[in-house]
Amino acid sequence: KDGKKYGQGTFYYTDGSVYVGELKGGERNGQGTYTWTNGEKYVGEYKDGKKNGEGTNTWSDGRKYVGKFKNGLPNGQGTETSPDGWRYIGEYKDGKKHGQGKFTYTDGGWYDGSWKEGQSWTGITYDKDGNISYEKVSGEIQYKQ
Repeated sequence: KDGKKYGQGTFYYTDGSVYVGELKGGERNGQGTYTWTNGEKYVGEYKDGKKNGEGTNTWSDGRKYVGKFKNGLPNGQGTETSPDGWRYIGEYKDGKKHGQGKFTYTDGGWYDGSWKEGQSWTGITYDKDGNISYEKVSGEIQYKQ
């Protein structure tokens, strides 16, 4: 329509990546799947060509994020996991952990508390047996007495 792609389709990019889904005004809009040449893949909602809404992003290294996106970045509630076993369940802002969340380490220990711009901020870190390892207050570690 008017020289731009609309509707359902498959679009092949010059770098070898592929998009299958809805297009509006030549941009990715609605449900779709984008697969990069390096193996990264996103399945979910788009708006104006960017990841927006609910979706799943899987990176070539095996990391996976399931949750909300805004302007192409994780934003809102989501879960990120890695193939080696760590997991974060919580809030994101502009692609970084921000707000309340729980990070579980590969050894079974965990941090539960707030995050600020990708860094643990105020909360408690536990060992795998549930014993307090240390507390963090405003980004500073307070060692257990």
